[in-house]
Amino acid sequence: MDLNAVKLFVAAAEAGSISEAARRTGIPLPTLSRQLRKLETELGLRLLERGPKGLALTPAGNRLVSDAQPALDTLLQAEQRLHDTSGVAGRLRISMPPHLEVLWPLFRTFGRTYPAVTFDLFITDRRVDLVADGIDVAIRVGERGSAGYVGRSLARFRHRLVASPKFLLAHPLQAPLDLTRVPCACWRSPGGNVWQLGDREVDLEPVFVTNDYFHLLRLAEAGDVVTEVPPFLAARGLKRGRLIEPLPEHPLPMRPMRALVVERRSMSPLVRQFLDYVSENVAPALGRDPG
Repeated sequence: MDLNAVKLFVAAAEAGSISEAARRTGIPLPTLSRQLRKLETELGLRLLERGPKGLALTPAGNRLVSDAQPALDTLLQAEQRLHDTSGVAGRLRISMPPHLEVLWPLFRTFGRTYPAVTFDLFITDRRVDLVADGIDVAIRVGERGSAGYVGRSLARFRHRLVASPKFLLAHPLQAPLDLTRVPCACWRSPGGNVWQLGDREVDLEPVFVTNDYFHLLRLAEAGDVVTEVPPFLAARGLKRGRLIEPLPEHPLPMRPMRALVVERRSMSPLVRQFLDYVSENVAPALGRDPG
């Protein structure tokens, strides 16, 4: 198999179209198309289906991307390690939710420690397909490992129920059931609008639902609602008195944060070092005083 042709095939699969792959690689479109056809002929298999919406991988194409991508990454990292004495180098592709910006300083510190590392962050609430989306590590909250993935536990934390002093003056909360009679805002969840507070489950009829924890936080600080947000988002408002935690004797459940990787890939030195680093440093970062 022509290694260069395999590289171009993976580039086309990642780009979603041959023309976009040609633009990204700087290789003329006819040359790239010819190399892909030659690879398919050599293998005796169709790897790509060309349709009106761009490229679609055949089952054989999916298998080749899954196997070739980590191998190509390993070759690239081997080349880069020749120029970096730490032995940790390459591009690290990470998927994470938008509200975890508290982790960004960890990436900067890791990058300063290993200057031959570059980051490609995919910020999304979507549960990405690590293989199809070309992700090395997915950082997720509240999800256990699924088929084909393995996870490393990074931390556990509870969301905080929060409201402003003005809101609680107008809407006193003495028990979980009181939440059904006041304006609430909730994270959009396929499981419905339910808060588990201690041993009590409360079904809510929220006035606002969103998949943006920053928006929920702003609504609470404005005195419009009571809501629940991650503790590292609530910390500054609680410290400065803009927020109060009602019903502290009825805590929300613990939520795990995990780093997921593809099970069948042999982990590169870069991914292994990154997982070791975040495992040691995530918990302190989540609990750090926001100032």
